[in-house]
Amino acid sequence: MKKKQAILLSSALLTMSILSACSSGSNQGNTGSAAVTTSAAPAATQSVAKPVNLKFYTWDNETNQVARQKMIDAFQAKYPNIKVQNISLVPGNSVESMKKMDVLMSSGEEVDVLEYGNIDETLARAAAGVLAPLDEFYAKGNVKPEEDYYINPKVNGKYYATMLTSSPYFVLINEDALKEANLSLPSFDWTWDDFRDYAKKLSKGEGNDKRYGAYFHTWGEYTNLIAYSDLKSPYLTSDLKPGFNDPSFAYFFNLRRAMEKDDKSVKPLADVVGAKLSYITEYLNGKAAMLATAPFMLDNVMNKEKYPHTFKSVIAPLPRASKSGEQGITNIGGSYVSVASNSKHKQEAYDFIRYMTTEQEARLELSGYKKADPKAIVDRLYGKSADIIDVKSLQTTIFDKRIKTNFDPAISVSYGNQLKAVLEKGFSKFMLDNTTAEEAQKWMMDESDKIAKQNAK
Repeated sequence: MKKKQAILLSSALLTMSILSACSSGSNQGNTGSAAVTTSAAPAATQSVAKPVNLKFYTWDNETNQVARQKMIDAFQAKYPNIKVQNISLVPGNSVESMKKMDVLMSSGEEVDVLEYGNIDETLARAAAGVLAPLDEFYAKGNVKPEEDYYINPKVNGKYYATMLTSSPYFVLINEDALKEANLSLPSFDWTWDDFRDYAKKLSKGEGNDKRYGAYFHTWGEYTNLIAYSDLKSPYLTSDLKPGFNDPSFAYFFNLRRAMEKDDKSVKPLADVVGAKLSYITEYLNGKAAMLATAPFMLDNVMNKEKYPHTFKSVIAPLPRASKSGEQGITNIGGSYVSVASNSKHKQEAYDFIRYMTTEQEARLELSGYKKADPKAIVDRLYGKSADIIDVKSLQTTIFDKRIKTNFDPAISVSYGNQLKAVLEKGFSKFMLDNTTAEEAQKWMMDESDKIAKQNAK
Protein backbone atom coordinates (compact mmCIF):
# COMPACT_ATOMS: atom_id res chain seq x y z
CA MET A 1 0.00 0.00 0.00
CA LYS A 2 2.80 2.38 0.89
CA LYS A 3 4.51 1.69 -2.42
CA LYS A 4 1.27 2.27 -4.30
CA GLN A 5 0.69 5.54 -2.45
CA ALA A 6 4.23 6.69 -3.16
CA ILE A 7 3.81 6.07 -6.90
CA LEU A 8 0.42 7.79 -6.98
CA LEU A 9 1.64 10.77 -5.03
CA SER A 10 4.76 11.14 -7.14
CA SER A 11 2.81 11.23 -10.37
CA ALA A 12 -0.36 12.99 -9.31
CA LEU A 13 0.70 15.39 -6.61
CA LEU A 14 4.30 16.53 -6.61
CA THR A 15 3.89 18.13 -10.03
CA MET A 16 0.80 20.08 -9.05
CA SER A 17 0.77 23.84 -9.40
CA ILE A 18 0.30 26.58 -6.76
CA LEU A 19 -2.70 26.44 -4.45
CA SER A 20 -5.62 28.72 -5.08
CA ALA A 21 -6.72 31.86 -3.31
CA CYS A 22 -8.83 29.96 -0.88
CA SER A 23 -5.77 28.09 0.30
CA SER A 24 -3.86 31.23 0.94
CA GLY A 25 -6.52 32.66 3.15
CA SER A 26 -8.38 29.81 4.73
CA ASN A 27 -6.11 29.42 7.75
CA GLN A 28 -7.82 31.84 10.11
CA GLY A 29 -6.83 32.33 13.71
CA ASN A 30 -8.96 30.45 16.24
CA THR A 31 -9.40 32.04 19.62
CA GLY A 32 -12.17 31.97 22.15
CA SER A 33 -13.66 29.94 24.92
CA ALA A 34 -12.34 26.46 25.55
CA ALA A 35 -15.57 25.46 27.23
CA VAL A 36 -17.16 23.81 24.23
CA THR A 37 -20.40 21.95 24.00
CA THR A 38 -22.08 20.76 20.83
CA SER A 39 -24.83 18.29 20.15
CA ALA A 40 -23.37 17.64 16.70
CA ALA A 41 -20.25 15.87 17.95
CA PRO A 42 -20.33 12.05 17.70
CA ALA A 43 -20.51 9.75 20.65
CA ALA A 44 -17.19 9.41 22.46
CA THR A 45 -15.10 6.33 21.99
CA GLN A 46 -13.96 6.29 25.59
CA SER A 47 -14.21 2.51 25.86
CA VAL A 48 -10.79 2.17 24.22
CA ALA A 49 -8.49 0.77 26.89
CA LYS A 50 -5.25 2.33 25.72
CA PRO A 51 -4.72 6.03 25.03
CA VAL A 52 -4.76 6.95 21.36
CA ASN A 53 -2.34 9.53 19.94
CA LEU A 54 -3.39 11.36 16.76
CA LYS A 55 -1.07 13.32 14.49
CA PHE A 56 -2.84 16.33 13.00
CA TYR A 57 -0.91 18.04 10.17
CA THR A 58 -1.53 21.74 9.49
CA TRP A 59 0.28 24.93 8.47
CA ASP A 60 -0.65 26.91 11.61
CA ASN A 61 1.61 29.81 12.47
CA GLU A 62 2.57 30.50 16.09
CA THR A 63 -0.56 32.53 16.84
CA ASN A 64 -2.88 30.02 15.21
CA GLN A 65 -1.22 27.10 16.98
CA VAL A 66 -2.02 28.66 20.35
CA ALA A 67 -5.58 29.32 19.31
CA ARG A 68 -6.04 25.90 17.72
CA GLN A 69 -4.77 24.28 20.90
CA LYS A 70 -7.80 25.66 22.71
CA MET A 71 -10.02 23.67 20.38
CA ILE A 72 -7.85 20.58 20.81
CA ASP A 73 -7.96 20.94 24.60
CA ALA A 74 -11.75 21.14 24.48
CA PHE A 75 -11.87 18.02 22.32
CA GLN A 76 -9.54 16.13 24.65
CA ALA A 77 -11.71 17.09 27.61
CA LYS A 78 -14.63 15.38 25.87
CA TYR A 79 -12.50 12.46 24.65
CA PRO A 80 -9.94 11.91 27.44
CA ASN A 81 -8.51 8.77 25.86
CA ILE A 82 -7.50 10.65 22.68
CA LYS A 83 -4.47 12.92 22.54
CA VAL A 84 -3.96 15.17 19.52
CA GLN A 85 -0.61 16.53 18.37
CA ASN A 86 -0.83 19.58 16.11
CA ILE A 87 2.12 19.37 13.70
CA SER A 88 2.64 22.51 11.65
CA LEU A 89 4.92 21.55 8.77
CA VAL A 90 5.74 25.00 7.39
CA PRO A 91 4.07 27.55 9.68
CA GLY A 92 2.08 30.15 7.81
CA ASN A 93 2.72 28.61 4.38
CA SER A 94 0.02 26.28 3.14
CA VAL A 95 1.69 25.72 -0.25
CA GLU A 96 4.99 24.45 1.12
CA SER A 97 3.21 22.51 3.87
CA MET A 98 1.19 20.54 1.32
CA LYS A 99 4.35 19.73 -0.64
CA LYS A 100 6.13 18.56 2.50
CA MET A 101 3.13 16.53 3.56
CA ASP A 102 3.10 14.76 0.19
CA VAL A 103 6.75 13.80 0.63
CA LEU A 104 6.13 12.53 4.17
CA MET A 105 3.22 10.36 3.09
CA SER A 106 5.12 9.05 0.09
CA SER A 107 7.86 7.90 2.45
CA GLY A 108 5.36 6.00 4.60
CA GLU A 109 5.12 8.46 7.50
CA GLU A 110 2.12 7.64 9.67
CA VAL A 111 -0.49 10.40 9.51
CA ASP A 112 -3.95 10.56 11.06
CA VAL A 113 -5.62 13.87 10.17
CA LEU A 114 -4.76 16.36 7.42
CA GLU A 115 -6.01 19.84 6.60
CA TYR A 116 -6.16 21.04 2.99
CA GLY A 117 -6.68 24.58 1.75
CA ASN A 118 -9.07 23.95 -1.13
CA ILE A 119 -11.19 21.28 -2.74
CA ASP A 120 -8.84 20.62 -5.68
CA GLU A 121 -6.01 19.72 -3.32
CA THR A 122 -8.34 17.50 -1.31
CA LEU A 123 -9.73 15.65 -4.32
CA ALA A 124 -6.25 15.08 -5.75
CA ARG A 125 -5.17 13.29 -2.57
CA ALA A 126 -8.40 11.31 -2.42
CA ALA A 127 -7.90 10.11 -6.00
CA ALA A 128 -4.30 9.18 -5.18
CA GLY A 129 -5.51 6.88 -2.41
CA VAL A 130 -3.95 8.67 0.55
CA LEU A 131 -7.27 9.64 2.19
CA ALA A 132 -9.75 7.28 3.83
CA PRO A 133 -13.41 7.36 2.75
CA LEU A 134 -15.76 8.62 5.44
CA ASP A 135 -18.97 6.89 4.35
CA GLU A 136 -18.97 4.20 7.03
CA PHE A 137 -18.39 6.77 9.77
CA TYR A 138 -21.16 9.01 8.45
CA ALA A 139 -23.51 6.01 8.32
CA LYS A 140 -22.57 4.92 11.84
CA GLY A 141 -23.28 8.39 13.20
CA ASN A 142 -26.41 8.85 11.06
CA VAL A 143 -24.79 11.89 9.43
CA LYS A 144 -26.16 13.16 6.13
CA PRO A 145 -23.28 15.22 4.69
CA GLU A 146 -25.34 17.33 2.28
CA GLU A 147 -27.53 18.42 5.17
CA ASP A 148 -24.57 19.27 7.39
CA TYR A 149 -21.89 20.79 5.13
CA TYR A 150 -22.00 23.31 2.27
CA ILE A 151 -19.56 21.37 0.07
CA ASN A 152 -18.68 17.68 0.32
CA PRO A 153 -15.62 16.43 -1.63
CA LYS A 154 -16.42 13.11 -3.33
CA VAL A 155 -14.49 10.75 -5.60
CA ASN A 156 -16.22 7.81 -7.28
CA GLY A 157 -19.29 8.39 -5.14
CA LYS A 158 -17.45 8.28 -1.79
CA TYR A 159 -16.89 11.10 0.71
CA TYR A 160 -13.29 11.98 1.61
CA ALA A 161 -13.37 15.19 3.65
CA THR A 162 -15.47 17.43 5.84
CA MET A 163 -15.63 21.18 5.30
CA LEU A 164 -13.85 23.01 8.14
CA THR A 165 -14.20 26.63 7.05
CA SER A 166 -16.42 28.47 4.58
CA SER A 167 -15.33 31.57 2.65
CA PRO A 168 -18.03 33.15 0.46
CA TYR A 169 -16.68 35.78 -1.90
CA PHE A 170 -17.87 39.40 -1.75
CA VAL A 171 -16.59 42.85 -2.75
CA LEU A 172 -14.71 44.92 -0.18
CA ILE A 173 -15.06 48.68 -0.82
CA ASN A 174 -13.30 51.69 0.67
CA GLU A 175 -16.23 53.67 2.11
CA ASP A 176 -14.36 56.99 1.90
CA ALA A 177 -13.78 56.50 -1.82
CA LEU A 178 -17.40 55.45 -2.29
CA LYS A 179 -18.69 58.63 -0.63
CA GLU A 180 -16.18 60.80 -2.47
CA ALA A 181 -17.49 59.47 -5.80
CA ASN A 182 -21.07 59.97 -4.58
CA LEU A 183 -21.86 56.28 -5.15
CA SER A 184 -24.23 54.13 -3.14
CA LEU A 185 -23.29 50.73 -1.73
CA PRO A 186 -24.12 48.19 -4.46
CA SER A 187 -26.93 45.72 -3.85
CA PHE A 188 -27.59 42.19 -5.08
CA ASP A 189 -28.83 43.43 -8.43
CA TRP A 190 -25.53 44.91 -9.63
CA THR A 191 -23.65 43.26 -12.51
CA TRP A 192 -20.02 43.03 -13.64
CA ASP A 193 -20.76 45.81 -16.11
CA ASP A 194 -21.83 47.91 -13.12
CA PHE A 195 -18.61 46.89 -11.35
CA ARG A 196 -16.65 48.24 -14.32
CA ASP A 197 -18.59 51.51 -14.15
CA TYR A 198 -17.96 51.82 -10.40
CA ALA A 199 -14.24 51.18 -10.92
CA LYS A 200 -14.03 54.02 -13.45
CA LYS A 201 -15.74 56.45 -11.08
CA LEU A 202 -13.66 55.34 -8.08
CA SER A 203 -10.34 55.84 -9.89
CA LYS A 204 -8.47 59.01 -8.95
CA GLY A 205 -5.08 60.64 -9.53
CA GLU A 206 -2.08 59.78 -11.68
CA GLY A 207 1.30 58.05 -11.43
CA ASN A 208 2.47 56.72 -8.08
CA ASP A 209 -0.33 58.57 -6.30
CA LYS A 210 -3.08 57.01 -8.38
CA ARG A 211 -5.90 55.17 -6.70
CA TYR A 212 -7.31 52.51 -9.02
CA GLY A 213 -11.00 51.71 -8.87
CA ALA A 214 -10.36 47.99 -8.34
CA TYR A 215 -7.63 45.41 -7.98
CA PHE A 216 -7.41 41.93 -9.51
CA HIS A 217 -4.80 39.51 -8.21
CA THR A 218 -2.98 36.76 -10.13
CA TRP A 219 -5.01 33.79 -8.87
CA GLY A 220 -7.16 31.84 -11.29
CA GLU A 221 -10.35 33.00 -9.60
CA TYR A 222 -9.72 36.55 -10.79
CA THR A 223 -9.42 35.55 -14.44
CA ASN A 224 -13.14 34.70 -14.51
CA LEU A 225 -15.08 35.04 -11.27
CA ILE A 226 -18.25 34.08 -13.13
CA ALA A 227 -16.83 30.60 -13.78
CA TYR A 228 -16.15 30.12 -10.07
CA SER A 229 -19.61 31.23 -9.00
CA ASP A 230 -22.10 30.47 -11.77
CA LEU A 231 -20.71 27.31 -13.36
CA LYS A 232 -20.82 23.85 -11.81
CA SER A 233 -17.07 23.70 -12.35
CA PRO A 234 -14.70 26.48 -13.41
CA TYR A 235 -12.75 24.03 -15.56
CA LEU A 236 -15.06 21.19 -16.64
CA THR A 237 -18.41 20.43 -18.20
CA SER A 238 -20.86 18.03 -16.57
CA ASP A 239 -19.36 15.13 -18.56
CA LEU A 240 -15.84 16.01 -17.26
CA LYS A 241 -14.66 17.53 -20.53
CA PRO A 242 -12.66 20.79 -20.59
CA GLY A 243 -15.03 23.71 -20.20
CA PHE A 244 -12.86 26.69 -21.12
CA ASN A 245 -14.94 27.34 -24.25
CA ASP A 246 -17.80 28.62 -22.08
CA PRO A 247 -18.87 32.15 -23.22
CA SER A 248 -18.19 33.56 -19.74
CA PHE A 249 -14.44 33.28 -20.31
CA ALA A 250 -14.48 35.52 -23.39
CA TYR A 251 -16.74 38.00 -21.58
CA PHE A 252 -14.63 38.22 -18.43
CA PHE A 253 -11.30 38.22 -20.28
CA ASN A 254 -12.48 41.15 -22.40
CA LEU A 255 -13.86 42.91 -19.34
CA ARG A 256 -10.47 42.67 -17.64
CA ARG A 257 -8.69 43.99 -20.74
CA ALA A 258 -11.13 46.88 -21.16
CA MET A 259 -10.75 47.91 -17.50
CA GLU A 260 -6.97 47.83 -17.80
CA LYS A 261 -6.35 49.18 -21.30
CA ASP A 262 -9.34 51.45 -21.98
CA ASP A 263 -10.61 52.61 -18.58
CA LYS A 264 -7.25 52.40 -16.77
CA SER A 265 -9.27 51.59 -13.66
CA VAL A 266 -7.21 48.56 -12.59
CA LYS A 267 -3.46 48.20 -12.23
CA PRO A 268 -1.90 46.45 -15.26
CA LEU A 269 -1.36 42.72 -14.87
CA ALA A 270 2.24 43.16 -15.99
CA ASP A 271 2.84 45.43 -12.98
CA VAL A 272 1.05 43.07 -10.61
CA VAL A 273 3.20 40.15 -11.76
CA GLY A 274 6.45 42.06 -12.22
CA ALA A 275 6.36 43.78 -8.84
CA LYS A 276 4.83 40.76 -7.08
CA LEU A 277 2.19 43.03 -5.62
CA SER A 278 0.14 42.06 -2.58
CA TYR A 279 -3.64 42.32 -2.78
CA ILE A 280 -3.58 43.14 0.94
CA THR A 281 -1.36 46.21 0.70
CA GLU A 282 -2.87 47.42 -2.58
CA TYR A 283 -6.27 47.67 -0.92
CA LEU A 284 -5.30 48.70 2.62
CA ASN A 285 -2.75 51.27 1.44
CA GLY A 286 -5.52 52.95 -0.54
CA LYS A 287 -4.08 52.03 -3.95
CA ALA A 288 -7.33 50.31 -4.96
CA ALA A 289 -10.88 51.15 -3.89
CA MET A 290 -12.50 47.74 -4.50
CA LEU A 291 -11.35 44.17 -4.01
CA ALA A 292 -13.28 40.99 -4.69
CA THR A 293 -12.26 38.73 -1.83
CA ALA A 294 -13.50 36.52 1.02
CA PRO A 295 -13.54 36.55 4.85
CA PHE A 296 -9.85 35.63 5.07
CA MET A 297 -9.06 39.23 4.04
CA LEU A 298 -10.87 40.65 7.07
CA ASP A 299 -8.14 39.51 9.47
CA ASN A 300 -5.77 41.78 7.55
CA VAL A 301 -8.25 44.65 7.64
CA MET A 302 -8.39 44.37 11.43
CA ASN A 303 -4.60 44.31 11.76
CA LYS A 304 -4.10 48.09 11.86
CA GLU A 305 -0.68 47.71 13.45
CA LYS A 306 0.68 45.91 10.40
CA TYR A 307 -1.56 47.67 7.86
CA PRO A 308 -2.31 51.12 9.27
CA HIS A 309 -5.38 52.74 7.72
CA THR A 310 -8.35 54.79 8.88
CA PHE A 311 -11.05 54.19 6.25
CA LYS A 312 -13.95 51.83 6.90
CA SER A 313 -14.53 48.85 4.60
CA VAL A 314 -18.09 48.21 3.47
CA ILE A 315 -19.20 44.96 1.89
CA ALA A 316 -21.20 44.36 -1.28
CA PRO A 317 -22.30 41.09 -2.92
CA LEU A 318 -20.28 39.63 -5.76
CA PRO A 319 -21.77 41.06 -8.99
CA ARG A 320 -24.04 38.82 -11.02
CA ALA A 321 -23.14 37.73 -14.54
CA SER A 322 -25.81 39.84 -16.30
CA LYS A 323 -29.04 41.73 -15.64
CA SER A 324 -30.93 38.48 -16.17
CA GLY A 325 -28.53 36.48 -14.01
CA GLU A 326 -29.56 35.03 -10.66
CA GLN A 327 -28.82 37.21 -7.65
CA GLY A 328 -26.66 35.96 -4.78
CA ILE A 329 -24.55 33.48 -6.73
CA THR A 330 -20.98 33.54 -5.43
CA ASN A 331 -17.79 31.54 -5.13
CA ILE A 332 -17.58 29.70 -1.80
CA GLY A 333 -14.07 28.58 -0.91
CA GLY A 334 -12.96 26.84 2.26
CA SER A 335 -10.61 24.42 3.95
CA TYR A 336 -11.16 20.71 4.52
CA VAL A 337 -10.03 18.05 6.98
CA SER A 338 -9.57 14.38 6.14
CA VAL A 339 -8.53 11.08 7.68
CA ALA A 340 -5.33 9.56 6.24
CA SER A 341 -5.73 6.14 4.69
CA ASN A 342 -2.69 4.81 6.61
CA SER A 343 -4.00 5.97 10.00
CA LYS A 344 -4.24 3.18 12.57
CA HIS A 345 -6.90 5.12 14.44
CA LYS A 346 -9.47 6.01 11.82
CA GLN A 347 -12.49 6.08 14.14
CA GLU A 348 -10.75 8.41 16.59
CA ALA A 349 -9.47 10.55 13.71
CA TYR A 350 -13.02 10.82 12.39
CA ASP A 351 -14.30 11.74 15.85
CA PHE A 352 -11.75 14.56 15.87
CA ILE A 353 -12.56 16.01 12.44
CA ARG A 354 -16.29 15.75 13.12
CA TYR A 355 -15.79 17.67 16.35
CA MET A 356 -13.55 20.26 14.71
CA THR A 357 -16.08 20.93 11.95
CA THR A 358 -19.21 21.06 14.11
CA GLU A 359 -18.18 22.75 17.38
CA GLN A 360 -19.17 26.41 17.62
CA GLU A 361 -18.04 28.02 20.86
CA ALA A 362 -14.27 27.96 20.31
CA ARG A 363 -14.06 28.59 16.57
CA LEU A 364 -13.34 32.01 15.16
CA GLU A 365 -13.79 31.51 11.46
CA LEU A 366 -16.88 31.06 9.34
CA SER A 367 -17.89 27.44 9.50
CA GLY A 368 -18.46 24.97 6.70
CA TYR A 369 -21.10 23.43 8.98
CA LYS A 370 -24.58 24.57 7.93
CA LYS A 371 -26.05 24.32 11.43
CA ALA A 372 -23.53 26.66 13.05
CA ASP A 373 -24.59 30.13 14.18
CA PRO A 374 -22.63 32.31 11.74
CA LYS A 375 -23.96 35.63 13.01
CA ALA A 376 -22.67 34.91 16.51
CA ILE A 377 -19.26 34.05 15.04
CA VAL A 378 -19.21 37.28 13.00
CA ASP A 379 -20.09 39.36 16.05
CA ARG A 380 -17.30 37.66 18.00
CA LEU A 381 -14.84 38.07 15.13
CA TYR A 382 -15.49 41.56 13.87
CA GLY A 383 -17.73 43.31 16.39
CA LYS A 384 -14.78 45.04 18.08
CA SER A 385 -13.56 46.41 14.74
CA ALA A 386 -16.76 48.23 13.78
CA ASP A 387 -14.75 51.41 13.15
CA ILE A 388 -13.01 49.83 10.14
CA ILE A 389 -15.39 47.01 9.14
CA ASP A 390 -19.07 47.64 8.49
CA VAL A 391 -20.43 44.57 10.27
CA LYS A 392 -24.00 45.26 9.18
CA SER A 393 -23.23 45.19 5.45
CA LEU A 394 -21.04 42.12 6.01
CA GLN A 395 -23.84 40.20 7.69
CA THR A 396 -26.53 41.27 5.26
CA THR A 397 -24.30 40.22 2.37
CA ILE A 398 -22.93 36.84 3.41
CA PHE A 399 -26.00 35.64 5.34
CA ASP A 400 -28.64 36.69 2.83
CA LYS A 401 -30.93 33.78 1.92
CA ARG A 402 -30.04 34.27 -1.75
CA ILE A 403 -26.35 33.47 -1.20
CA LYS A 404 -25.33 30.17 -2.76
CA THR A 405 -22.89 28.66 -5.22
CA ASN A 406 -23.59 26.60 -8.33
CA PHE A 407 -20.34 24.68 -7.82
CA ASP A 408 -20.86 20.90 -7.88
CA PRO A 409 -18.04 18.93 -6.17
CA ALA A 410 -19.04 15.83 -8.13
CA ILE A 411 -17.82 17.52 -11.32
CA SER A 412 -14.14 17.29 -10.56
CA VAL A 413 -10.95 15.44 -11.45
CA SER A 414 -7.75 14.74 -9.56
CA TYR A 415 -5.79 17.09 -11.83
CA GLY A 416 -7.98 20.13 -11.16
CA ASN A 417 -5.02 22.27 -10.08
CA GLN A 418 -3.30 21.55 -13.40
CA LEU A 419 -6.39 22.88 -15.17
CA LYS A 420 -6.31 25.96 -12.97
CA ALA A 421 -2.71 26.55 -14.06
CA VAL A 422 -3.88 26.33 -17.68
CA LEU A 423 -6.50 28.97 -16.97
CA GLU A 424 -3.94 31.28 -15.39
CA LYS A 425 -1.48 30.82 -18.27
CA GLY A 426 -4.20 31.26 -20.86
CA PHE A 427 -5.31 34.51 -19.30
CA SER A 428 -1.71 35.74 -19.15
CA LYS A 429 -1.30 34.98 -22.86
CA PHE A 430 -4.46 36.98 -23.54
CA MET A 431 -3.40 39.99 -21.47
CA LEU A 432 0.37 40.04 -22.03
CA ASP A 433 0.72 38.59 -25.54
CA ASN A 434 -2.33 40.47 -26.86
CA THR A 435 -4.11 37.41 -28.26
CA THR A 436 -7.87 37.35 -28.72
CA ALA A 437 -10.10 35.74 -26.13
CA GLU A 438 -11.04 33.08 -28.66
CA GLU A 439 -7.37 32.25 -29.33
CA ALA A 440 -6.73 32.01 -25.59
CA GLN A 441 -9.74 29.74 -25.15
CA LYS A 442 -8.59 27.45 -27.94
CA TRP A 443 -5.13 27.22 -26.37
CA MET A 444 -6.66 26.39 -22.99
CA MET A 445 -8.93 23.73 -24.49
CA ASP A 446 -5.98 22.12 -26.32
CA GLU A 447 -3.77 22.14 -23.22
CA SER A 448 -6.58 20.69 -21.10
CA ASP A 449 -7.09 17.87 -23.58
CA LYS A 450 -3.37 17.01 -23.32
CA ILE A 451 -3.53 16.96 -19.53
CA ALA A 452 -6.64 14.79 -19.55
CA LYS A 453 -4.96 12.27 -21.86
CA GLN A 454 -1.79 12.21 -19.75
CA ASN A 455 -3.80 11.52 -16.60
CA ALA A 456 -5.83 8.81 -18.32
CA LYS A 457 -2.70 6.70 -18.90
